[in-house]
Amino acid sequence: MDFGRTEEERAIFDMAHAFGQERIAPFAGEWEAAGTIPRELLADIGALGLGGIYVSEDQGGSGLKRLDAALIFEALSMACPAVAAFVSIHNMCAWMVDRYGSADLKARLLPEMCAMTSVASYCLTEPGSGSDAAALRTRAAKTNDSYVLSGTKAFISGGNYSDLYIVMCRTGVDGPRGISTVVVPSSSAGLSFGAPEKKMGWKAQPTAEVQFDACAVPLDNLLGEEGQGFRYAMAGLDGGRLNIAACALGGAQAALDKTVAYMKERKAFGSRLAEFQALQFKVADMETELQAARIFLHQAAWKLDTGAPDAGKHCAMAKRFVTDVAFEVANSALQLHGGYGYLADYGIEKIVRDLRVHQILEGTNEIMRVIIARQIFAD
Repeated sequence: MDFGRTEEERAIFDMAHAFGQERIAPFAGEWEAAGTIPRELLADIGALGLGGIYVSEDQGGSGLKRLDAALIFEALSMACPAVAAFVSIHNMCAWMVDRYGSADLKARLLPEMCAMTSVASYCLTEPGSGSDAAALRTRAAKTNDSYVLSGTKAFISGGNYSDLYIVMCRTGVDGPRGISTVVVPSSSAGLSFGAPEKKMGWKAQPTAEVQFDACAVPLDNLLGEEGQGFRYAMAGLDGGRLNIAACALGGAQAALDKTVAYMKERKAFGSRLAEFQALQFKVADMETELQAARIFLHQAAWKLDTGAPDAGKHCAMAKRFVTDVAFEVANSALQLHGGYGYLADYGIEKIVRDLRVHQILEGTNEIMRVIIARQIFAD
């Protein structure tokens, strides 16, 4: 077993990190205040091959591994977790189109999705169905030439911003077997949006309800087969959970790096903070937890890459463990900064705010425990 990165993996991480530090980090505060991400930035990210990281090369993607994606999103998140996570959600959508879409749908959508000149949002959660996703009520009635959607999706990253909405909707009976996935372009009649959500973190991401009022889309915008949408959504989330964990890891690593630099300079009681053993022990624990989280995440990504039968369980475990650890490390970094950690100028409080939602989305960490326990006892 080799725990070292290959030369290619190091190059991928270094490329994403350098881009983040040059093109994202200096402007993260500005974009947070504006509540949006510049479209030209996303196009530049797409030009690097990061709009379809694990989309197949013959469809315009980069054809990389889930482990490569984990490295990329950790690196980008060291600049801004909100921007990196937005890109990760788009990649989940692009993979779903590549994996389950018809030849026609892939040819129509993937070139621009991979270039990130067309941005996609993942639409599963509803006002009345969050963790109980299979209870969704958005319905798609089938006519001779269309699916006509009615309903509302909630907490959608890219709401009233994205070009495409990958929508899980009910085409059949209650429960997961009645759910299908339909691609809804932003130009569709009957598509509207709620007001921008006012959030604790991830403020650079436009977030809003997505509303369907007799919204008709062509039949060939169906992704895969009718009745398989819930399975597609869950498969997408396996990789999405790894990406969100990687984003949390990168944010926490950035917070720890800032803390170490601060402690080497800041003096109290005649000594630098880095010279107090109690604080050294705290930082040692933070570093240990992050290293353990990183190894766990990479193992889960490897399992998903190799199609291991327990990959889903490991994705859930990694998401739960990594996001919990990352938030605690970031919160400890704020504490070690004292009052300065509470100020926006030091960049720590933003990381804390951004990382809190990683314990909630892509399945709450409580739902991760449900998934893990269910598979343990099924085995």
